[in-house]
Amino acid sequence: MVNSMPLAVAIRPENLEFVAGQKHILGEGKILRTILQSGKIPNMIFYGPSGTGKTTVANIAASVSQKKLYKLNATNASVSDIKDIISNLDGFDTMDGVILYLDEIQNFNKKQQQSLLEVIENGKVTLIASTTENPYFYIYNAILSRCSVFEFKPVSAHDMEPVIKRGIDYLSEQYGKKIEIEKSALVHICNMSNGDVRKALNSVEISVIKAVSTLDEIAKITLEDAEQATGRASLKYDRDGDNHYDNLSALQKSIRGSDSNAAVHYLARLIEAGDMQSIVRRLMVIAAEDVGLAFPNAVPFVKACVDSALMLGFPEARIPLADAAILLATAPKSNSAYMAINQALYDVENIDTGSIPRQLQNEHFDGIGNEVKGQHYLYPHDYKNHYVKQQYLPDKIKNKEYYVYGENKNEQAFKKYWDEIKKESE
Repeated sequence: MVNSMPLAVAIRPENLEFVAGQKHILGEGKILRTILQSGKIPNMIFYGPSGTGKTTVANIAASVSQKKLYKLNATNASVSDIKDIISNLDGFDTMDGVILYLDEIQNFNKKQQQSLLEVIENGKVTLIASTTENPYFYIYNAILSRCSVFEFKPVSAHDMEPVIKRGIDYLSEQYGKKIEIEKSALVHICNMSNGDVRKALNSVEISVIKAVSTLDEIAKITLEDAEQATGRASLKYDRDGDNHYDNLSALQKSIRGSDSNAAVHYLARLIEAGDMQSIVRRLMVIAAEDVGLAFPNAVPFVKACVDSALMLGFPEARIPLADAAILLATAPKSNSAYMAINQALYDVENIDTGSIPRQLQNEHFDGIGNEVKGQHYLYPHDYKNHYVKQQYLPDKIKNKEYYVYGENKNEQAFKKYWDEIKKESE
């Protein structure tokens, strides 16, 4: 008989090796992994989108600490529920303390959150709270100051694939029938899940029900099955193929060409494909490469939009992503920094650029081999306008010019400023 338990629960990882994504905190040598391996669990807050492993990691934390785990959801829990947990602290199974996992802590009001302080102050109760909202906006400082905060990020399609395959293997055993999934169907479910593992596994379950209903010896999940399970048709979009890069290329070239209408169109294609990671990465690249120094505020603006999109998830993420794309398309353009670093890298990789000038070296004494005695570094802040002429590039390329001011208002203003300063110092 097939287990009625939801697939996401049935195959929930019991150790870190099977947790999808989150390498920035759970990778080898990373801080949260080190904490869990030590077994000494502090008060923690996990924040990030749904289906990214917050509950799973809380379960693992309870397991490695050998403490009893209590789970509450702040949407329907009350202060009395917390008091009930406290009343059980002297029991045989709680003598080593307990871990209280409080989901959606942002739904607790100030009074309810303050009641947690009494619980976690004496160390008998370790709090692990989770939230989909920014904890610095929704959780009170008294709680924050007693907790370590860890951000969980949407799971990439690449990290999602092994989870889906593990789910299919599990369902194959449950149904007693070999189940296979077409590559296109696998990619589609990964893309449409928006980094939410639970959502992806729900789609797998629905697809499998359709696939095993046939009399075929091997149940195959087709792209059509996956589309029906996710409720969305697949665009002509292959994340590993030419169409993927064509869409990203069209987005960047439209923004570079200052066509906001085309930029929004190609952004919409990428959004419909659910390709969050590629979108946010490309927008950050465009901000630095194509807008650059003509409007330096583009970088922090786009970064804020990207952070908002990752926190919100689709469909709401479309709004800050559109903000970023339109600002970049309508902003003044400059690739001066892009050209400068490319030329500098070319020289470093292909020609002998010589040694660093003596006055710039991190040496404050003269060795036997130094032909020129004394460092002779001129400290610019000791001079008028905080500028003094001296050589910075190595002798072999001392007259090289990598950066050329762009023909835009911002860079030309800087050029005028430095032309006047340098002329005055002659």
